[in-house]
Amino acid sequence: DRMLPLSPGRAESHGFEYKRNGTLSLFAALNTATGEVIGKTAPRHTSEQFVAFLTGVIASQRPKQEIHVICDNVSSHKTARVQEFLQQHRNVRLHYTPTFTSWLNQVENWFARIQRDVIARGIFTTLKDLDRKLMRYIREHNKNPKPIKWKYDDPSRRIRPVPFQ
Repeated sequence: DRMLPLSPGRAESHGFEYKRNGTLSLFAALNTATGEVIGKTAPRHTSEQFVAFLTGVIASQRPKQEIHVICDNVSSHKTARVQEFLQQHRNVRLHYTPTFTSWLNQVENWFARIQRDVIARGIFTTLKDLDRKLMRYIREHNKNPKPIKWKYDDPSRRIRPVPFQ
């Protein structure tokens, strides 16, 4: 850590060198009714890891519970392996958000929180350390989960269909 020089009217700031020790994917399912989160980390975001995560989500629910998963359009969500899984689990439905509309998915709000509360403020010595801190955050969150209550406040900014000409 090194102190950066101050200029008039500026708050003190710190510079730091960031050494990346690798990457870790976090899969998370947000129960929109309760606010509870199911999370799982994996070395990579592959379709096999996605199916393993979905298998864990199913195991945490009542048998044959209808499960709707809203996810983005990454290729690992659309492979033959995922389609095979969905054929075997007819109670699970995937819904895809359009490109560049991640704000439509409430779990993205939750990912922003974990980014702010854990990742941006954290120091991680290893991937295992990062994993441990992410899973601790999820456990702490689930001790008092709350549904995300959000609304679109500015009706003038809503997307409206353009009349056909």
